[in-house]
Amino acid sequence: TTVLGYASRLSAYANRGVTGLPELHDNARVLKTKLKTLKALVQAASNVVALTGAGISVAAGIPDFRGPQGIWTLEDKAKREGDKRKKRKKNKIESVDTSIAGASFETAEPTKTHLALVALQKAGKLSFCATQNVDRLHITSGMPRDRLAILHGCVFTEQCETCDYEVVHDRDLGGVSFQSTGNLCPRCGDNMRDTVLDWNDGIQDQEWEPSVSEFKNADLALCLGTSLRITPAADLPLMSKKFVIINLQQTPLDDRAALIIRANVDDVLTTLLSDLGISMRQTTTDTSSNNTHVLATPHTSLSLSISSSQRKKDVVAAIETTTSVDTTTTKKKRRRS
Repeated sequence: TTVLGYASRLSAYANRGVTGLPELHDNARVLKTKLKTLKALVQAASNVVALTGAGISVAAGIPDFRGPQGIWTLEDKAKREGDKRKKRKKNKIESVDTSIAGASFETAEPTKTHLALVALQKAGKLSFCATQNVDRLHITSGMPRDRLAILHGCVFTEQCETCDYEVVHDRDLGGVSFQSTGNLCPRCGDNMRDTVLDWNDGIQDQEWEPSVSEFKNADLALCLGTSLRITPAADLPLMSKKFVIINLQQTPLDDRAALIIRANVDDVLTTLLSDLGISMRQTTTDTSSNNTHVLATPHTSLSLSISSSQRKKDVVAAIETTTSVDTTTTKKKRRRS
């Protein structure tokens, strides 16, 4: 399954926001100065958090949505061209070329940015990461689940509708909007449901509430590869004392950022680690089957993480959450601006 397959599951939504903005690049002199500033900001901060978007997975072969070759950018372009042809020839509007779908979610490997964030977390420089991505790469990179919020769900994950027991598979489950997967909870025996949000679905409390708490307590938030156009996720950096944007396109929050770096996010994070004297540990692919790993989720006393020999292919992670969701709580819906 590719990102195009995921995008096709989402319901029609007219206001997907701005697409196709040009990518901007700082020149070498400016970038060098900004990297020094970034190092100083990270060193001065006692509590650093990160918000990640589709841009950090582009190097894994997964297209983003709003970039020059993004899924929605090319869909919008195809629609405009189709409208022109329709006016001339009354032809049916064609869909976007499926050849731009990119790598499959199942075969994609964590990028340098994913690995750098794990290295920062293990070095005690990153306390929490919230991601808008549905591709599982933060999990397979080794980010502890109790330090990770998966805001918009994951195409590999199903969750018990009663006790919140969570199972991460090695294949895309194909669902959206909390559909039943047909599986039963290994913990309580109730129904399991997918976790992928549709446009008007609310972020689950067990993902949203820890994110708000962590970002409010943060001295510095790193916004990596995100357009910051999806709310409420885009509101999180505003809760921190300062935030840095590392993204090739302009965002609605540029004028409020302490620093904006227009450069490849992999290059920036690699340089940051080098400047801080932190080594980046590479992942290794596990080719055996049916490896089961129990990870920690927010508010759980369990503290196991995926070791370097337990990553990637055919991983099945059973994740137990011990808190129940208050179903009376108003859910935060994701919106585009």
